[in-house]
Amino acid sequence: MSLSIHDVSVPVFVNALRNMSAWLDKAASEKPEAELFVQRLAPDMKPLPAQYQMASDSAKNAVARLAGIEAPSMPDVEATFAELKERCARTIAFVEGIDPAVLASGAERAVELKFPNGMGYRFNGQAYLTGFALPNFFFHVTTAYGILRCAGVSLGKPDFLQHLGPPNIHSAK
Repeated sequence: MSLSIHDVSVPVFVNALRNMSAWLDKAASEKPEAELFVQRLAPDMKPLPAQYQMASDSAKNAVARLAGIEAPSMPDVEATFAELKERCARTIAFVEGIDPAVLASGAERAVELKFPNGMGYRFNGQAYLTGFALPNFFFHVTTAYGILRCAGVSLGKPDFLQHLGPPNIHSAK
């Protein structure tokens, strides 16, 4: 059995974005929103809202590039947890709305990333997804998680992997 581009992109992005949205619920119950919005892991890194925005951008842009379509524009204007949660929801709706058949040709699709300095990368879709898009997405997901943890929000590994639900193997006693 082979995995499709859809199988290794859309569900992965959706699970992590849903988890990230739930982290904000926990954060809101434990810390002031304004305090958390300015938190960052290091002085040269972007703060919490930007990590959510960049995770969203990474997911929607990856799926759009693989499908050969334009990603929806989402200006980085979120100023509340509710707005970040809504951005996660809009990103999920977009990536889930792409027909898996459209993504099927994405593995061989040419993908070019160009940076403002004129440099960039050229990939086929599979190399882009596995070598750039997923690692870049999880960089921002993990950074958001790290910011919240460092700020004292009581997140743990079960929160990062909450899409798995409770264990489904129980030992017989």
